Parts: sequence; C-alpha cells; structure tokens
Amino acid sequence: HWTLLSVSLLNCLLSTACSVGLALAISLTIHSRGMHLVMGCNSSALPADARAAIATNDCPFNTTRIYDTALALWFPSMVLAATEAVLSGRCCLVALIFRGIGPCARSYGKEQV
Repeated sequence: HWTLLSVSLLNCLLSTACSVGLALAISLTIHSRGMHLVMGCNSSALPADARAAIATNDCPFNTTRIYDTALALWFPSMVLAATEAVLSGRCCLVALIFRGIGPCARSYGKEQV
C-alpha cells in the first residue's frame, strides 16, 4: 500500500507539473504568435507572425508549419497529462483508504473499493 501511495503521489505531482508547463507553453506561444518558436533563427527575413514564416538558410528547421504543429501536439498532450494527474490522484486516494487514513477510511469506502 505504501508503494502505491508513494508512486501515485509522485506521478500525480509530475503530471500536474507537466500539464501546467504545457498550458504555460501554449499560452506564451499564442500570445507571441509563435515568435518564441523561431527564436533560434536569427534572420531579419522572418515576419512578425510565425505562421507566415518561410524556410530560410539562417534557420536550421522548416518554419512554415511549426506554429500549427506545436499547438496540435501540445493540446492533446496537456489533456492527457491532466487526465493522468486525476487518475493518479484517485489511485493515491485509494491507497490512503487501504491504509485507513483520511476521511473515507472508516466508512463504507474500503469495502466498496
């Protein structure tokens, strides 16, 4: 029970930190219109909007689709990390009930689990 409690608590904290970090990355990217994504490209040929950026020789990657691709990957990742945090929190609660700790420990919750 202690292993379940410690692993689920650690996973809940890591998943929460991951989803908060992804939410911050998404909000910063949307706020800057994707210019933080092309910071490594020190070119004056890049426009103010990363969605309209073209691939230049000064940039080590193709900048044409980086904004849409990053957001398309980050949104599902954030949802999955938040779901993982919720499920890990529930596992932590079950471990607490098994140990007899918490508000639900003495009620019918232990028999129901």
